[in-house]
Amino acid sequence: MINRAIIIVLDGFGVGELPDANEYGDCGSNTLEGIYNNTSLKLPNMRNMGLYNIDGLKIDERKMKVNGAYGKLAEKACGKNSPVGHWEICGYIKRPGFKTYPQAFPKEMIEEFKQRTGLEGVLCNEVGSGTEILKRFGEEHLKTGYPIIYTSADSVFQISAHEDIISVEKLYELCEIARNMLDKPEYNIGTVIARPFIGDKSDNFVRDHNNRKDYESTTFGINMLDIIEKCDDYNVIAIGKIEDLFSGRGITKAIHTNGNADGIQKTIDFIKQDTKGLIFTNLVDFDSLYGHRNNIEGYSKALEYFDSKLPEIMKSMKDTDMLIITADHGNDPSTPSTDHSREYVPILIYGKNVKEDVNLGSRETYADISATILDILNLDKLENGKSFKNNIIKSN
Repeated sequence: MINRAIIIVLDGFGVGELPDANEYGDCGSNTLEGIYNNTSLKLPNMRNMGLYNIDGLKIDERKMKVNGAYGKLAEKACGKNSPVGHWEICGYIKRPGFKTYPQAFPKEMIEEFKQRTGLEGVLCNEVGSGTEILKRFGEEHLKTGYPIIYTSADSVFQISAHEDIISVEKLYELCEIARNMLDKPEYNIGTVIARPFIGDKSDNFVRDHNNRKDYESTTFGINMLDIIEKCDDYNVIAIGKIEDLFSGRGITKAIHTNGNADGIQKTIDFIKQDTKGLIFTNLVDFDSLYGHRNNIEGYSKALEYFDSKLPEIMKSMKDTDMLIITADHGNDPSTPSTDHSREYVPILIYGKNVKEDVNLGSRETYADISATILDILNLDKLENGKSFKNNIIKSN
């Protein structure tokens, strides 16, 4: 019997382009292969879980027999960002997808933002890399006091300001105003990001990652977290940025983290506790520190560190636990792009009650994860996803 699922999301860890990758400019993206082919990547524990056996991968390290179930999941929702990916994992498929602004934000959006905030002006309003934009607009910001507004290939509205010019608290206020405005259907933006920075001139401006804050859209419906959290016998433990992605909804206890190592340790700590229901962890460094910066070697080292902690994670698990390792989108550091990539994501499943050497193949939606967990916990079904419980659970 399984009474607790542990989901660990390796943020931005794809395993090959989706059939519609060309619509997103992501042909050829494969985060895992891109790292594997350019480093000395060694992932013995995920290899034993079936990572290299996933259909379509061209990695010559397949295991004859693996210690769990494995496969890959397609994203059914439009887009390739964290909110949409996590929502789909939990059974809600965003339709229509969030809007992106490849030509920067329209004048009417910027004017409404200025009117609502009382700002006299803003700087930039371009699509680009935040570090490059700081070099170009940071000193002008120091002179004018106007915040820097920019976007990327994703559905994001980013507000950057020097902490001595616009305090972090004031920056958060601006982001909250923007968040309330940008849920309007005509704007439909997924994430507002506060990007404070420090330094005194363009060649030493540094973004303050500790005070970065994401404001996610709340335009999502009933999902797995809502169903589990309402059950008296179960808890939903959210580790990392999960609470932000779901605006605090459907969560019993939220724990924020300082990087992957902290997130892994806090996950282990909660696995050791006597809870039932769900532990849901996001490890964001893969995406934020390495994928977006095209840091292949850093990504490789981060994967190896996570892999080295898997034996401790598994040893901490109870016989009634099921571990699921997956991702929310790709972010291939080996391509010229510094943005997310439209890819399949892996699914690796392990537990005392999980069958060994089960190939789940290619699944149609991330929502198969929530469908399976709800089925195993004997809770109400959602509209999206197909349960693979009968494929992976050992018979009594």
